[in-house]
Amino acid sequence: MFNTRKFSYRTYSKTIENAESINKEETVIDALVIFIHVEEEDEEKAGKITKEAVNNITWLARKTNRNRIVLHSFAHLSNSKSDIEFAQKTLEGIQSSLKGKGYEVITTPFGYFLEFWIHVMGESLAKVWKDF
Repeated sequence: MFNTRKFSYRTYSKTIENAESINKEETVIDALVIFIHVEEEDEEKAGKITKEAVNNITWLARKTNRNRIVLHSFAHLSNSKSDIEFAQKTLEGIQSSLKGKGYEVITTPFGYFLEFWIHVMGESLAKVWKDF
């Protein structure tokens, strides 16, 4: 999880054959950027994973006074990967829950490699890692 001044991305290449074709470039200012990797073992605890992710993200949002959150599926944080459909549903569940709590949520295109630029703040809470 990163507390950022600026996060920009551009779709680079499709990684999931049946993903919707998207050519997108976006810049988000003053947001938490959350890199999320869903592992195979998470499939056994689906509801718990979503709840813990939302709790951790909202904790950091309160601590950093952020209302804007970017969710980015980043399947490079572990060798273990969940089923693609499960990962996508998990991200959608996190997004829905955060929106229900009043957060502005942006999700990067699922199933794509992205070219991205990130300006992370310097304080200790600007870079937080959680594993659950």
